[in-house]
Amino acid sequence: MQFPLALAIIEDQVSIRETLLEYLGAQPEFRCVLVAESIEEFLQELPTAAAPPQLILSDIGLPGLTGIEGLPLLLAHLPKAQVLMLSVYADAERVFEALRAGAVGYLLKNTPLAQLKEHLLQVAAGGSPMSPGVARFVVQAFRQQPAARPAISLAALLPEEPLTARELEIVRGIEDGLSYQLIANRHFISLDTVRNHIRSVYRKLQVNSRGELMAHALKRRRD
Repeated sequence: MQFPLALAIIEDQVSIRETLLEYLGAQPEFRCVLVAESIEEFLQELPTAAAPPQLILSDIGLPGLTGIEGLPLLLAHLPKAQVLMLSVYADAERVFEALRAGAVGYLLKNTPLAQLKEHLLQVAAGGSPMSPGVARFVVQAFRQQPAARPAISLAALLPEEPLTARELEIVRGIEDGLSYQLIANRHFISLDTVRNHIRSVYRKLQVNSRGELMAHALKRRRD
């Protein structure tokens, strides 16, 4: 991970947008290359950005396309970018939709700025942060399901081509919210080995990102 990381912010509320820009723009780990108040403005200004954004911090409740509706467009233009959602909404359904659309994490707007910075760095390192309040809503939603339909962990998903024992261990690490490096440390393997296993898991489960992998599990739990 090389610093500074190219960061973009999409937020329609002026006071919040300026606060995020002032704080994150002052951090040596980040370089704010694009700030927009909507998905449409972001896409319009993207060709003139100082550098392609590596991290995108996006609100959900935006004018025009919502943050969730705009996610596929963002990723179509920036397939290597990591999108972290920032919202006032903590309901499990909205979290599921954001992850399914390609988000790698979901935070509430009341997240302290210092923690927000750490979460962005976690995303850059391969993590998938989620505010405690959001995680609590998701867990509660699953607990409210009938007992006859128990929750299924990511590691319990059964694709047509079964995951190997090592791949299941890697997936459990993702389920625990670990970065790829921490997963490598846990199992005493190299980072490249973890990435190779992740590519195999994505192929078998027919997903393309960490967010889609999490959404795959959420959907199986709901079905």
